[in-house]
Amino acid sequence: MWEPSLRYPDPNFRILEPSFAKYRLNLASVERLYTGCRWAEGPVWFGDGRFLLWSDIPNNRILRWEEESGTVSVFRKPSNNANGNTRDRQGRLVTCEHDARRVTRTEYDGAITVLADRFEGKRLNSPNDVVVKSDGSVWFTDPTYGIVHYYEGHPDTSETAPAVYRIDPASGAVAKVADGFAGPNGLAFSPDESLLYVVDSRFEPQRRVLVFDVVGGVRLARQRQFIDAGPGGSPDGIRCDVDGNLWCGWGNADGTLDGVRVFNPAGVAIGQICLPERAANLCFGGRHRNRLFMAGAHSLYAVYVGTQGVAGG
Repeated sequence: MWEPSLRYPDPNFRILEPSFAKYRLNLASVERLYTGCRWAEGPVWFGDGRFLLWSDIPNNRILRWEEESGTVSVFRKPSNNANGNTRDRQGRLVTCEHDARRVTRTEYDGAITVLADRFEGKRLNSPNDVVVKSDGSVWFTDPTYGIVHYYEGHPDTSETAPAVYRIDPASGAVAKVADGFAGPNGLAFSPDESLLYVVDSRFEPQRRVLVFDVVGGVRLARQRQFIDAGPGGSPDGIRCDVDGNLWCGWGNADGTLDGVRVFNPAGVAIGQICLPERAANLCFGGRHRNRLFMAGAHSLYAVYVGTQGVAGG
């Protein structure tokens, strides 16, 4: 049962290292904006309309929360079991669709453009999460979660190994930029786009977050481990703030780490936002990109923080 804190500062906003103290606003608390999802994912902020979109994968819909009124409505149903969402640099919605095994863009008139559904003639698995770089290129992860069962898509045959891809903004060509993952999931660029962080959420024995150098803006090099999630730890969606900290949707086996974990650029855990359910994904939004929206297992949460999300994230 969710019980919002009536105390300031909110005890759910935990400081693990002194450097995190400045990100906690002492008069801000975690709010639950909506509940009733089966598996909430992929929040994305539309400042021009003052609304947030997010996916409810098993319910095959994308929901819309209005900042002005707090009302929630269905933005798209069916959504092809949509998962991750973001906006391109022209403000258009970019979506990963499990069931259709593709990445799409919603045009200004509502038409759907397929950005990628194949690589070298083979079908993608089930695109999971997506980010758009400042040059307009679209980067996405492609694990097999959506072709395992009917809950998040439909059972089907994998034709390609799980990987990370880049869609060229000029030609539309799809290039594989990294592979060797058990289950590539959330991804995010550092503020200067020199690094790309990628969650590998099926790696055994312990799940992890990897980091790559971005070379020439188009390829990845020097893979190394950024975070070891620890026993039972489960990172998912991720975003960077302007100081280079990585904010990670998180869950673990006993629920003690459910919510958001925050790591500094050295990979040290500096803070935690505790939720009553695991957080699958998150984004920064609001007028000043200082409101953190968190898609939990069944609910949507938000909290104002003392930093800003990276533009375009």
